[in-house]
Amino acid sequence: MKTDVTIPMPDAAEVGQTGRAFVFTPDSGDGPWPATILYMDAPAIRPAMFEMGERLAEAGYYVLLPDVFWRAGPYPPLDIVKARAGDPEMGALFAKLRASTNANLQMQDTAVYLDWLAKQPKAKAGKVGVTGYCMGGGIAFRAAGTFPDRIAAAASFHGGNLATDAEDSPHLLANRIEAKLLIAGADEDRSFDEAQCERLAGALKGAGVEAEVSIWKGAKHGWVPTDMPVYNPEAAERHWRELVALFDGVLK
Repeated sequence: MKTDVTIPMPDAAEVGQTGRAFVFTPDSGDGPWPATILYMDAPAIRPAMFEMGERLAEAGYYVLLPDVFWRAGPYPPLDIVKARAGDPEMGALFAKLRASTNANLQMQDTAVYLDWLAKQPKAKAGKVGVTGYCMGGGIAFRAAGTFPDRIAAAASFHGGNLATDAEDSPHLLANRIEAKLLIAGADEDRSFDEAQCERLAGALKGAGVEAEVSIWKGAKHGWVPTDMPVYNPEAAERHWRELVALFDGVLK
């Protein structure tokens, strides 16, 4: 079951917008259920994200799907195919949405989401699980390092730039992470190549983090959501099996 919610955000009045989000719960039972956060990919909130929220909920979870771009206000559906083809209108919309957030704001928002979940009677949110896709994969990973006492399991699928030379690269948080991790990179993805994969795996191993880090051969960047041009049914189903197994093993 999907419910639209508005989460009070500290800077909502300042930016003139509201914290839009969506909650998914199993169709049967009264809960409480283990709490999870599902971080969207760059093409933003759309039916494919709702499908994913509903499927995770049916596995027995309370799922919060926040709109990472809430500061930009309401926006029309994004067309990733047109944007990649150079459509100026779609390209401008993507640029506007991406400019509305950054790593610091994403962690500021995540703190609010965790506090909000802790107040929901149908959510068991002492320790939560997080999963993210593309852009959201980096958010999920960074959240695990920023809130180690509150995140018990974290997954990133076709996330990029997880172990770069940047001063704020997410892999530098490895020593803070207490969660169990599942990191699945995309094949032939310049934003997470073999070198980054090895660097990330090494950092996590050195920090004693229980983690599975790999690149899924044949699965291209964006393979999980059903509306993406590179949607890969076999790899997407593998993702569901491994994600639910991670969450079940840690949160249930």
